[in-house]
Amino acid sequence: MGGPRTGSLVGAVGGVLFVVLNAGVVGGPAGVVLRVLAVLAFALVLWFSVLRPAARRPGPAPSPRALRTYVVCVVGEVVAIPLGAQVLTRLLDRPVLVLPWVVVVLGVHFLPFARAFRVRLFATLGWVLVAVGVLGGALALLVDPRGAALSGVVAGFALLAFALAGGTRTTR
Repeated sequence: MGGPRTGSLVGAVGGVLFVVLNAGVVGGPAGVVLRVLAVLAFALVLWFSVLRPAARRPGPAPSPRALRTYVVCVVGEVVAIPLGAQVLTRLLDRPVLVLPWVVVVLGVHFLPFARAFRVRLFATLGWVLVAVGVLGGALALLVDPRGAALSGVVAGFALLAFALAGGTRTTR
């Protein structure tokens, strides 16, 4: 891992993709505005995490325990997302819930990071994403199927906001 700011860059890539791929649910000019805002937020994260001189200073290396936690969480995520998608699509016939499921799994995968990397921001981000995924799934099932895509947009902006917060931090 390339230091603490690398996580901000990775989160921002995921965030901008969530928004760009799902903002069409909003439609019209508002969808375009959301995409433009996401790209601008990504550019800010890029500046703070990679391009500005302070971002080039090496941060503390993560501990072996933190790296193990990272690997276990990412492997769990890689297994849980497609497995859950298959259950939702084939067994439960609820493909509309796949995107909210991805958001929930993404959120859960951040929770152990808070302790492993000693960064409370991860716990907050994790719980925000879990809530967004659950609410998006409930909205999709109970009100309008477009709620699933809306959860992707909200999750994307959450990732971008937390990536910006992480990229601008000066201390762990």
